[in-house]
Amino acid sequence: MKEFSKFIGLDAHKETIAVAIADGDGSKARFFGEIPNTPDAVKKLLTGVSPQGEVVSFCYEAGPCGYGLYRQITSAGHACDVVAPSLIPAKPGDRVKTDRRDAENLARLQRAGELTAIWVPDDEQEAMRDLTRAREDIKHLERQAKQRLNAFLLRHGFGYDGKKSKWTQAHWRWMERIKLPHRVQQLVFQEYIDSVKHLQQRVADLEQEMEKALADWRLAPVVEGVMALRGCRLVTAMTVVAELGDITRFDNPRQLMNYLGLVPSEHSSGGKVQRGGITKTGNSHVRRVLVESAWTYRFPARKTAPLQRRAERTSPPVQAIAWSAQKR
Repeated sequence: MKEFSKFIGLDAHKETIAVAIADGDGSKARFFGEIPNTPDAVKKLLTGVSPQGEVVSFCYEAGPCGYGLYRQITSAGHACDVVAPSLIPAKPGDRVKTDRRDAENLARLQRAGELTAIWVPDDEQEAMRDLTRAREDIKHLERQAKQRLNAFLLRHGFGYDGKKSKWTQAHWRWMERIKLPHRVQQLVFQEYIDSVKHLQQRVADLEQEMEKALADWRLAPVVEGVMALRGCRLVTAMTVVAELGDITRFDNPRQLMNYLGLVPSEHSSGGKVQRGGITKTGNSHVRRVLVESAWTYRFPARKTAPLQRRAERTSPPVQAIAWSAQKR
């Protein structure tokens, strides 16, 4: 581990950043002050804590402020960790929380090596992550709009009992034949329909943008490799790769599954062993798409035409792994 003369804890907020310093000699962490959360103020801080140009170690909690602060600090030549808030050690009896105490605690724990840093994506990786998450957000709004439309129809005595699933062409034709007794109700009904169709189009537009972006992405071969797996088409594959990034940072598959919250929870003590459902910690975006994809493996192994076309874009070893996964 590299030795630093100073460890800087930053409690970053939208408008301000509380700053604390813990010297490398083991002395008590001290509060440095509070600065505006602006690039100019951060640049001045970097000069203030490192007047001789020595490299110091910064850290701050992952949160809504993103990675701009991290990139500014590292581009200036300093070390910086973005730490996982849920893994910061805490004293059970400590009930006082202030920005100053948080910054001092971060500086002290960083010096002790007790903080867990998260992986920070580069600009391109973050852009792809933003795109996949935007599609996920709009898809969530689409589901809500469909639920509101279904609830409206059920409330007025219209229950779909067709042989085809909902939101198929048959379902849309069934809704087109519905006539409500009051003009205002018919208007509301049409508003709900228009809302669903509008959101469906937005989802389709974003998926087209994902296809375009994939063509220029340096990790496109990795995405195509994931798409060779059953149940993993464009959305799932791009979500997995955009969220996970460099998968080689995980030492083994169990560590990856733990990161995704897909391992069983356990609360054991003494001679009592108690295990529960999956922990559901870590990255929920990847966990959701993987759980959805896993449902396709309840059917017997087979190579469908769409799956074969996706697999043909990859190398023979990747195709062999994908087929082996189906037969497990």
